[in-house]
Amino acid sequence: MISFNLTEIVLLISILFLTIHYSYFLIKIYFGLNKLFGCKNSKIPDEFVSVLVPFRNEELNIQTVYESLINQNYPEDKFEIIFINDNSTDQSIKIISNLSLPKNVRVITVPDDYSKNAHKKRAIRFGIENCKGEIIVTTDADCIHNKNWLKNLLCYFDENTAFVSGPAEFLEESTLFEKMQKIEFAGLVIVGAGLIGARTPTICNAANIAYRKKVFYQVDGFLHNMNLSSGDDELLMQKIFQDTDYEIKFAALKDAVVKTKANNSLNQFYQQRKRWASKGLFYKNKFLILKLILIYLFYLSLIIQPLLGFFSEVFFISFLITFCIKVILESLVMKRGMNMLFDLHLMKYFFITEIFQVPYIVIMGLSGAFGNFVWKNRKVNR
Repeated sequence: MISFNLTEIVLLISILFLTIHYSYFLIKIYFGLNKLFGCKNSKIPDEFVSVLVPFRNEELNIQTVYESLINQNYPEDKFEIIFINDNSTDQSIKIISNLSLPKNVRVITVPDDYSKNAHKKRAIRFGIENCKGEIIVTTDADCIHNKNWLKNLLCYFDENTAFVSGPAEFLEESTLFEKMQKIEFAGLVIVGAGLIGARTPTICNAANIAYRKKVFYQVDGFLHNMNLSSGDDELLMQKIFQDTDYEIKFAALKDAVVKTKANNSLNQFYQQRKRWASKGLFYKNKFLILKLILIYLFYLSLIIQPLLGFFSEVFFISFLITFCIKVILESLVMKRGMNMLFDLHLMKYFFITEIFQVPYIVIMGLSGAFGNFVWKNRKVNR
């Protein structure tokens, strides 16, 4: 008969609790994905639309994003495109300014003394203050958009909707590292989509979002987080959900996907993910922060359990059980989301990504909460 001491019992109960919590989280996402829907009508909004493209040092990408945006299958008199220069030190501003810009395209520059520490958020806010649109769409200067992107993103708007999140994915690349990034990034998008479907909007990506300008001002925009370098997307979405009666939707259409490049190096990947993780502790919903901490502790337990197994074999068994539960449930969620938004062939890299995901989550969560990072050649304080 196997006997356990009090410490082992407490640890096993804690592991069980964390596993149940994480399993419930994944099940919620799965059923949330099932509640998403395609566009109910193809009618574009009556409101004028402003597409904001903040950029800093994007000389290699800015002409590509410009071409993908001006070729949108959308009435030219119904939208404008504003490129917002955020203190670029390369040839970005020269390249975009020298193009033959259509009448609905403008280039503006953020003044040096305008909210200096807000970085990307200051560029977006400056764009909002200088745009004509009643609906704001933001995307990134390193993205590529198919010609029906804008139409498919905006068709989700109705009088009850204030915020629409769209899918994003990395371009197909050749190395295993880039393929692993692609499926990991797809996983983040799928999680965000499922949580919106479950009516608990939590994460989204500023490369592909749209919201009503009047609601942006109604919830005070970025006022209370201008000191954070990130959060121009999900913190705003969460505020709209919590402080208004408007609906949050996800554009569950493959033609609503925007594409961008994967990180070229491990250091770029590390800095990007650390920046994304840096805003979690600043969510307004403290219960949500607690849930994220519990998820983090679940991942931490997947590292601690094998180590404890050298002192008691039961923890080797508990590790195998919890890791298998994680893999099975995550594969169900991923297959559902990939089939809806992306390409299922990426699932062949799922298991190897699962192995590296555990230490990655633990390291990024800790460094994002307490460390600084480099973004667009800037050293940024959290």
